[in-house]
Amino acid sequence: MRPRIVVVGLGGVGAGYGSMLLDAGEDLGVVADAGRAARYAAQPTVVNGRPYDFPLAAPDDGPADVAIVAVKRGALAEAIELLRPHVGAGTVVLSLLNGIDSEDELSAAFPQAVVLLAMSVGIDAVRSGREVRFSSLGRIVFGEPANPGPRAAEVERVAAILRRAGIAHEVPADMVHELWWKFLINVGVNQVSAVIGAPYRVLQQRDQPARAVMIAAQREVIAVANASGVRLTEADLERWLDVLDGLGPDNYTSMAQDALAGRPTEVDSFAGTVVELGRRTGVPVPVNTVLHGLLKGQEAVAAVATRG
Repeated sequence: MRPRIVVVGLGGVGAGYGSMLLDAGEDLGVVADAGRAARYAAQPTVVNGRPYDFPLAAPDDGPADVAIVAVKRGALAEAIELLRPHVGAGTVVLSLLNGIDSEDELSAAFPQAVVLLAMSVGIDAVRSGREVRFSSLGRIVFGEPANPGPRAAEVERVAAILRRAGIAHEVPADMVHELWWKFLINVGVNQVSAVIGAPYRVLQQRDQPARAVMIAAQREVIAVANASGVRLTEADLERWLDVLDGLGPDNYTSMAQDALAGRPTEVDSFAGTVVELGRRTGVPVPVNTVLHGLLKGQEAVAAVATRG
């Protein structure tokens, strides 16, 4: 019998990986509140032109073997409440949220579960309504802080699922470093693309001033990481720029999509966190301070427009 998997969040990440799990015949159910469940039932999710009727997970189904969290950071508290009936002793929780702190919140909410560190890298999925499209799903990087560790069996359980589904994945020796590397990525590309409302192609151009701002914001992450005991270097920045070159030039980051749609963004998890880390460590972070102010101002303007 294949393990039971639940996923909360059917945006670009959840629908993209969820479609591959369904195609592989995995026992997958989507966790949703009543309103979203009704919308999912009324209209299929279309992934790269193909409709998917994602099965819904019922609260009385009992604990799942694996729970995948694929919501935005601002929806994490709600996702935790929705997941409670589905998380039991030994459930492996995989958080694909951006940022560096969602696993702490999940561990506090589910002490009986095995919460692994995780992230997705290189995914360029775009969601519009019930439709998701992508040219790359990148890979899922996950594991314990150091691998192999005491939860190696649970890590392998997840790896086996991903192998069957053909989802590219990696279990690095130093997962903490990888999580901070993804944080470096998001702080730069997500925030700058959200401010200028541009697709990847603008930031892929070497002579674009916006690319220089992205890199400057990411160098501040390197500085606060080092001051916090995490060893990031310029090599990590170059590694990101190689990934950037391979992303669909006409696709948008999730944060740019949110900003263009007038939705709240994840700025507090990105620039907000960098500013707080800079305060704690005494590291100057002027670029992220400006990005935080611009993006919060952008949110305020959108909120007024919505009320009007």
